[in-house]
Amino acid sequence: QVHLVESGGGSVQAGGSLRLSCAVSGYTFSYIYRCMAWFRQAPGKEREGVAAINGAGTTNYADSLKGRVTISVDNAKNTLYLQMNSLEPEDTAIYYCAAGATLVSTTCPLKNYNYWGQGTQVTVSS
Repeated sequence: QVHLVESGGGSVQAGGSLRLSCAVSGYTFSYIYRCMAWFRQAPGKEREGVAAINGAGTTNYADSLKGRVTISVDNAKNTLYLQMNSLEPEDTAIYYCAAGATLVSTTCPLKNYNYWGQGTQVTVSS
């Protein structure tokens, strides 16, 4: 059974940074065709993809966040990370870890994931 548990959310002032973590169990990620990702959902908005990564470390970022976020994975610790810098109030959302999509051509998609964590709240104040 796949289990994803996010942590690291919190409140931060605009311009600050946060690193989110996702502890993964029941899912072997170290295959090139397997993908994991971060999504977020702001109040009153649909969930959107933030970043994705495959077992070989190839990344895919949403255009709106490129340059401010970095997705990474530590296979030894079975943990997925999202480093977020220069945070803005518009980044306030619940952030979710996801797994289970497969590679499309050479990149991981920002949709069609089968497994989800419970989410962690990120609040950015101005």
